[in-house]
Amino acid sequence: MMIPAAPLGQAKGQAVPGTVEWEGAVNAWHVAGDVFRMGRREWLTESGWRQVHRRGIRTVIDLRNEAEIRRRETDPPVRAGALAGFDVVLAPTEDPDNREFRELCVPYLNDPACYADNARLFPHLLARVFKAVAAAEGGVVIHCSAGRDRSGMIAAMLQDLAGDSDEAIVSGYQRSMRGINEHLRHAAVPHPHERFLPENVLVPLLESRGQSLLQFVRSLNTADYLFRHGVTNAELAAILGKLGR
Repeated sequence: MMIPAAPLGQAKGQAVPGTVEWEGAVNAWHVAGDVFRMGRREWLTESGWRQVHRRGIRTVIDLRNEAEIRRRETDPPVRAGALAGFDVVLAPTEDPDNREFRELCVPYLNDPACYADNARLFPHLLARVFKAVAAAEGGVVIHCSAGRDRSGMIAAMLQDLAGDSDEAIVSGYQRSMRGINEHLRHAAVPHPHERFLPENVLVPLLESRGQSLLQFVRSLNTADYLFRHGVTNAELAAILGKLGR
């Protein structure tokens, strides 16, 4: 089936459905229930972390590799005490030193067409992410760097578990593409590989990558995949509870 590209946006003063307004957050979206997604956590201000806490979130799951985790000069100052109420769990979705992964996902995982290879190569890592969601205290926010692909892969799998429609799953990914693209328009730190894309370039990518995302998640059978790689019935029930199902 053809899934249309996400709309250009709402009229001025109207929020895009699913958007989350935490101060400083980039590409932050509601997934389902008490589960959210966003770009790198270092973008949040101290006020933004207070907003996250008020929303009931107590667990932050970081999908990045350890070498990526660092503060930048342009990141807002945040006192350690502001993060005291959160459990930050590192749960990378890939091994960047894996030769096959490096050859398939160039220069990094940036297209849902590569998600199936990620899932095939690193099932134990993806299972760890879902075990972390199951074990999380309170609400959960999952993030990677841009909040688009690693977060998008996990979000699509969570939405599959939640029983979301094809349209909802695809539009969730397309919103994240638009979100990080808009951030790139005025980013304080230029990205080494990506630039802001005008609408005539972005729309075909929204369509093709939306189709790839849907093919991945519907061929995977998320529940079966997780069971085969060590996620238990009790853990799945806990995940569904987080998702409000």
